[in-house]
Amino acid sequence: HVQLVESGGGSVQAGGSLRLSCAVSGYRHRPYCMAWFRQVPGKGREEVASIAGETRIYADSVSGRVTLTEDSAENTLYLQIDSLKPEDTGTYFCAADPGLACSTYSHWGQGTQVTVS
Repeated sequence: HVQLVESGGGSVQAGGSLRLSCAVSGYRHRPYCMAWFRQVPGKGREEVASIAGETRIYADSVSGRVTLTEDSAENTLYLQIDSLKPEDTGTYFCAADPGLACSTYSHWGQGTQVTVS
């Protein structure tokens, strides 16, 4: 049974930092394709960062301010967000694609809320 559990969200002031965690269970290793998305009410879902193997891709909106890291022993993927802006506010979800194409994220966590004021 695959499960993704996010944590680490919270309310912070602009300029602050957060590290979001995505704990993965049901896989022996971190899935080849994983991504972080954020959802803002009234707006579409935005993919902010992804990892395929060891290749990391960051959205232009967050480039230079976010870093994907992982703890292989804990099977956990982290999203470090620095220099937070009010427009970073949203619910952040991690997702996994069980295949190698990185095109169908079929496993999702419940999300963690980030509020920047």
